Amino acid sequence: MNSGKPNKNLAIIGASYLQLPLIRKAKEMGYITHVFAWAANDVGEKEADYFYPISIVEKDKILEKCREINICGICSIASDLAIITVNYVAQNLGLNSNSIECTNKSTNKHLMRKCFEENGDPSPKSELVSDFDKIDPNKYSYPVIVKPLDRSGSRGIYKIERPEELIPACKKSAEEGFIKSVLIEEFANGKEYSVEYISFHGKHHFLAVTLKYTTGAPHFIETGHLEPAPISESLCKKIQATVEHALTSLGVKEGASHSEIKIDDNENIKIIEIGARMGGDCIGSDLVYYSTGYDFVEMVIDVACGNEPKFIRKHEPTPVSVHFILSNEDLNTFESLKNNNPDRILQIVDYHPEKIGSTTDSSNRAGCYIIKE
Repeated sequence: MNSGKPNKNLAIIGASYLQLPLIRKAKEMGYITHVFAWAANDVGEKEADYFYPISIVEKDKILEKCREINICGICSIASDLAIITVNYVAQNLGLNSNSIECTNKSTNKHLMRKCFEENGDPSPKSELVSDFDKIDPNKYSYPVIVKPLDRSGSRGIYKIERPEELIPACKKSAEEGFIKSVLIEEFANGKEYSVEYISFHGKHHFLAVTLKYTTGAPHFIETGHLEPAPISESLCKKIQATVEHALTSLGVKEGASHSEIKIDDNENIKIIEIGARMGGDCIGSDLVYYSTGYDFVEMVIDVACGNEPKFIRKHEPTPVSVHFILSNEDLNTFESLKNNNPDRILQIVDYHPEKIGSTTDSSNRAGCYIIKE
């Protein structure tokens, strides 16, 4: 594949619908897309210029193939698991990426909490637990949150109100993770937001604050997001200062980041977690584009290839929201919108009404659509 022409071979980790905007944008930018994922008949397999049926966790096999291909960059969006492989391959090939140390801190919630505590970043207190039969449930102040050490997308998260619920919840939560350990952490009060950034060579560039809506306890599955969040300019500046400090604490220097925070009525900020990758739920791939005019996906590709991201507005910004279908009531709302206000619908991203009633986390909701506010 080396023909003397400029190297345009871009590796993309993952082939699900979440990676579709990345694959399409890369092709639009003139890159040859080399997509790696377990063969599952996902949309990315068909969209890719080249598809390799290698699981995204098989880092060394992917590294070997990427060395053979002679890639100019490697990236993924909306996946903590994929970003581990992205940075491993990039670091071994001398490509632009975050360090392995940063990767470990940003994908392991215990290491992340320790990092925040050591650097003075506001975050809920937490405890790492592996031996669940030795837990003393009576030592905690309730409610507490139980979550897997290494998952995202609301998987395995429980809000526990009583001591007798704690050990069973820890065991269930651990089953959702790859590392069979959990965090027991204090419950942070307040509204939930996410904060989207792109970083290049250690400089952090703010993009948006997103207001999050969830099902609440016990699983906190996202039901929608509004961008930009309806907050004051002063609070937005406070959020930016908090998040930028935390990004530097984690060692995030390159690429997208998605910070989840809670803010109480007194504007006290608690960092729930930070992923050194683009947020899922269409936040990074779509909402940022509509609400800011900036092409976040293009920026991710640019940074992966060692190029400074371009802050050029592609269109006039407009407030938008994404809504997820979990119930028949949600389905009726969507159908009413299609019939009465179809001009408000910008995209129908995913639609599987047969899944209604079976949603357990963010990965198996029944539908997703984006509208103008």
